[in-house]
Amino acid sequence: MADSITSSYAGEFAGKYIAAALLSADTLDGGGITIKPNVKFKETMRTLATTGLVKNAACDFSDATDVTIADRVLQPKELQVNLALCKKDFHNQWEAEQMGYGAFDELPASFSDYLIGYVASKVAATTEEMIWQGDGSTDEFSGLATLIAADADLPAAQEIAGTSVDASNVIAQLGLIVDAIPSSVYGKEDLYIYVSQNIARAYVRALGGFGTSGLGANGVNNAGTTWYNGGDLAFDGVKLFVCSGLADNTAMAAQKSNLFFGTGLLSDHNEVKVLDMADLDGSQNVRFVMRFTAGVQYGFASDIVTYGIVNGAN
Repeated sequence: MADSITSSYAGEFAGKYIAAALLSADTLDGGGITIKPNVKFKETMRTLATTGLVKNAACDFSDATDVTIADRVLQPKELQVNLALCKKDFHNQWEAEQMGYGAFDELPASFSDYLIGYVASKVAATTEEMIWQGDGSTDEFSGLATLIAADADLPAAQEIAGTSVDASNVIAQLGLIVDAIPSSVYGKEDLYIYVSQNIARAYVRALGGFGTSGLGANGVNNAGTTWYNGGDLAFDGVKLFVCSGLADNTAMAAQKSNLFFGTGLLSDHNEVKVLDMADLDGSQNVRFVMRFTAGVQYGFASDIVTYGIVNGAN
């Protein structure tokens, strides 16, 4: 290994590493949310609603339509990673990858690239959880569940009380969500029911049969519990999107075009550094620094259905 592995990337040059860290989150990588990649500070999203749009024809112009314009602000939060790693703990594994032991999509050309990839995977997992459950504290941005739980514009009829979901009741619980989807949204191409992993597992098991929910003794295609080999899931014609960041027994129905993730991939504030401490203190430690921005927002609360997410505002 070279005497120094120090690498530094700033501004736009850090963009590819920031992107690898953030966009690998399950919800983002799977295309479950609209990504706004170059929000340098904040972006104001105008929401527009109309009533009485179509009127009886007349010769004169008559503005009789009620127009409601509101603003929702997507302001990514400045976040950072400060981490110290010991080269001794990672160097052998990196060398093994270089020799081709194991299946890897892309081998890291340098030890610093390996460390960046390692940290990026951890940032992706944390980002996925914050997208849905972030509490808006010092170290987190407010997630979608947190935002909608405080929004009085969510109709009470679209807030479904949750329960502990298993294979025996998952069909009925998903049915409650679909029944609450507004008619103006139901049938849209980009409509999803975003579900937690435990709800998805319960649904797969229920469709395997051997239960009391009327699915037949042998489930889908009489294949029993072997029917599912991965791939897309749907319920009553609505696509399911499995989100590892959602808390157990929670779900949300929404259009992808109504959910937004913002980050400043090309921002001057982006920074990635790998600092070898050997020349400074004689240790085998490597300090890792990453600075970036991230945040989420939605457009219309009235087009969203929640399950198991308690709204304290309505």
